Amino acid sequence: MKKPHVVIIGAGPAGLTAAYELALSKKYQITILDYDKQVGGISKTINHNGNRIDIGGHRFFSKSDWVMSWWGQFLPIVSNKKKAFLKYQGKTKKLNLPSNKAKNKDNVMLVRNRISRIYFNKNFFSYPLKLNIETALKLGFFKSFLFGISYLKSMLIPIKPEKSLEDFFINRFGHLLYLQFFKSYTEKVWGERCCDISADWGAQRIKGLSISKALIHYIKGFFVKSRKAEQTSLIEEFIYPKLGPGQMWEVVAEKVKSKGVKIYLESRVDNIEIKKNQVSTISYNQKTMKCDYLLSTMPIKDLFEASKNSWSNKVYKIATNLQYRDFITVGILVDKKNLTRDLIDNWIYIQEPGVNVGRIQVFNNWSPYLVKNKNTIWLGLEFFCKEGDNLWSMKDKELIKLSVKELQQIDIINNENVSDSIVVRVPKAYPGYFGKSFKNFKLLQQEINQVKNLFLIGRNGMHRYNNQDHSMLTAKAAADQIINNEIDKSKIWEINIDDEYHEEK
Repeated sequence: MKKPHVVIIGAGPAGLTAAYELALSKKYQITILDYDKQVGGISKTINHNGNRIDIGGHRFFSKSDWVMSWWGQFLPIVSNKKKAFLKYQGKTKKLNLPSNKAKNKDNVMLVRNRISRIYFNKNFFSYPLKLNIETALKLGFFKSFLFGISYLKSMLIPIKPEKSLEDFFINRFGHLLYLQFFKSYTEKVWGERCCDISADWGAQRIKGLSISKALIHYIKGFFVKSRKAEQTSLIEEFIYPKLGPGQMWEVVAEKVKSKGVKIYLESRVDNIEIKKNQVSTISYNQKTMKCDYLLSTMPIKDLFEASKNSWSNKVYKIATNLQYRDFITVGILVDKKNLTRDLIDNWIYIQEPGVNVGRIQVFNNWSPYLVKNKNTIWLGLEFFCKEGDNLWSMKDKELIKLSVKELQQIDIINNENVSDSIVVRVPKAYPGYFGKSFKNFKLLQQEINQVKNLFLIGRNGMHRYNNQDHSMLTAKAAADQIINNEIDKSKIWEINIDDEYHEEK
């Protein structure tokens, strides 16, 4: 008897997770299509002359034990200790260390410290932003006092209802802190005013914060004598593939292929035939294949354009007008002697006015094995833009020149001497939580759910700002529903309502 054919669009975390879970059941013929020339999606690792780029940065951490164990079966965690724990939010999570050593010494996960800071007014501030003595000293006590009063006001008189991201920030940090540390950076990232972005983005991406605890922390900060002890509580840890996030998905890809899954790269889907609320065929690279189930991680906008005759005019218009934010990483390799200061960070959030760069990654601190020469620093300057705008359209040489100039402007490097460089453009990196279409997204969701054998999973597949672990959980949920023939797509859409360990300022 011929096995049902499952087609998966996208070989990133969601697509590969779904493929593996379905392959374990041995019930299906599985095909993965991806337009890129390598697997991993935006979690891929780019190798440039022996120096590796992690696009956007991927901390491997999840509160889901299933996800943590899933990662560990492909890349075992190495530690110098017999028992290892990850620290997060004052809690600990025990790691399952393998009893046997990894066969391949490179195919392992490292335990890494998470240190990120905000760069503002030539000073580094803790990220997430903390109301403590160190922050007060850098801002000045009078300004800190005003911030505290503003914060108290937001606690006593919160904005209700909370409609925009601006409302979300003000309610949690006060109006003055919002203006100082949130407004300009967030608007640089999204290219939209905070008052025009849905509060849903804050609920998904910024860790839930107890205002009473924050106020206690603020007051307590003025009496903390040991700065070292205070900083220790801020450090989180995460696991990380030795050679970058793409290493995980390259290993998984090889595993699913060994189980009979076919992966076709450089294969862009150009047509999806839907009849009577059932996907029937998929076309790519002038080839067509039948499918019994379709799992899609491609941007919803592209999905609808590939199946444009299958939807109501209203919903098609909503889908094709969804907004996205695009992303550029400029890799800059410099000699350590060219630095003006030691960089201990994974990320540096740039709040300095007058520069285009939004964030800087220090790849050495994600994993020392991402960098070929230990005497060099491998930096990733991140620019947030929109496809077709001035930044996106700038020639590579001009972007590199701009990056070096801004590194000097914010006093990170001494001179313009650069050993190597590369420009990486990522379209549709972030689904937009703004615009008229996003406000009507529920209508789109309802119509998509009527297509019985179509499952949307992952970040762009669901137009939801997922971390990779949440994308994996959506994939697992879809695979489980197919295997058990118990279809309830609302359960997939409910994933990623836990915001307890997202980044916060």
